[in-house]
Amino acid sequence: MTADLKLGLNLGYWPASPPPGQLELVTTADDCGYDSLWTAEAWGSDAVSPLAWYGAHTRRLRLATGLIQLSARTPACVAMTAATLDHLSGGRVVLGLGVSGPQVVEGWYGQPFPQPLARTREYVEIIRMALARQRPVTNDGPHYPLPYPGGTGLGKPLKLIVHPLRDRIPIYLGAEGPRNVALAAEIADGWVPIFYHAERGPKAYADALAAAPPGFEIACPVTVNITDDVAAGLQVVKWTLAFYIGGMGAKSVNFHLNLMGRLGYADDAAEVQRLFLAGDRAAAAAAVPDDLADGISLVGPLARVRERLALWRDSPVTTLLVGGVRDPAHLRALADLL
Repeated sequence: MTADLKLGLNLGYWPASPPPGQLELVTTADDCGYDSLWTAEAWGSDAVSPLAWYGAHTRRLRLATGLIQLSARTPACVAMTAATLDHLSGGRVVLGLGVSGPQVVEGWYGQPFPQPLARTREYVEIIRMALARQRPVTNDGPHYPLPYPGGTGLGKPLKLIVHPLRDRIPIYLGAEGPRNVALAAEIADGWVPIFYHAERGPKAYADALAAAPPGFEIACPVTVNITDDVAAGLQVVKWTLAFYIGGMGAKSVNFHLNLMGRLGYADDAAEVQRLFLAGDRAAAAAAVPDDLADGISLVGPLARVRERLALWRDSPVTTLLVGGVRDPAHLRALADLL
């Protein structure tokens, strides 16, 4: 159970252009007690640039990447970026990292996808070593060897020129599979699930999180739609689920599809994927079970949202990352409920 459930504002990544009104949402969240601001990346807007912009307009919000894709930047580059933004923001940075999937890693970044757990472990170790600045950074691992073993032979171990404001910036890992979640519990300060069911999630992830240390954070994205029409509100969540189950991954390798199976929706998810890949996206969204959409979101009038917040308070989740909100008044209303 979470004694003090925190709120974060989750802006995600942009669609075709920057959504209007986001700066007002950010400043509202900053004013009414939200703990953190999260931005993401896929193959469009990046996760870091918006945080620099919004950080200049806020005073309190922690600035979190949710998530930086490992294959987009070397770990040394991420350490430099984190140290820079942490100084500019007065120590407000949180690094959310994730491996993404093979379609993006190999199709967009032109990098190999295999061995994601081993790559993640090396990546985190290098970032932590660079920020600690206790010695020049070296790494003997196969994924990010430092210095580079080929080339001119002139490479040498280096230390960050800038002295980090904090020698240990919090690192959260985005993960879906049990082994990936267990890795987050082992080496990171927190975990960012992409979909966490308020009622089924605790059991589904209990084994993977069994070794999490005290103070381990779980920052969970939750679509919030304050509306009197619950069915219409859930339909928005269903469209998102249908897209991830059906389109965010290959037919044979889709981590989101596999996750739905672990939550107890294997047959439903297979049908959603079949319909989506057949081109019938409306039918795919309609095939998403109401209980699944309702379990990962907060939808309905304020009285219903207040009632369902109790499920999240009874879960291991420590921060709700509020997404989907367009009205600043709704952000304030949710803060009032907590």
